[in-house]
Amino acid sequence: MRAVVTRVKNASVEIDGAVHGRIGQGFLVLLGVHVDDGPREAEKIADKICGLRVFEDAAGKMNVNPTDAGANSLLIISQFTLFADCRSRRPGFTLAARPEQAVPLYEQVIRLCRDRGFTVQTGVFGADMQVFSQNDGPVTILLDTKEL
Repeated sequence: MRAVVTRVKNASVEIDGAVHGRIGQGFLVLLGVHVDDGPREAEKIADKICGLRVFEDAAGKMNVNPTDAGANSLLIISQFTLFADCRSRRPGFTLAARPEQAVPLYEQVIRLCRDRGFTVQTGVFGADMQVFSQNDGPVTILLDTKEL
């Protein structure tokens, strides 16, 4: 799995002009599922997202996790394009899991984050979504379970 995790002051997602999900301070997470991913990768990435220490401590160092920073809100958006093969000018997506595999894993990540006490808002898998965010920092981290 891959996740682009952005620390935000707020974020929202609209579908057909209506707000579908909105958070305050926390993380906007764009989540992609690889064809080789399974429940183990979902557990690994959820654990890393929820424990990522990118909020400032009293000394101004990024050393505090979202829960301790009072920023335990997540907006998780499915993003199959994170596995684009861009060797040609037209990206290919054969490494992205098909919906029948990706949806249950996407939903597992959401459940795991909620189980860890996070408030989770989402988009709709496969929908045309407009995502808005006010980045904080900016701080953006790329996670890949093959490297964790």
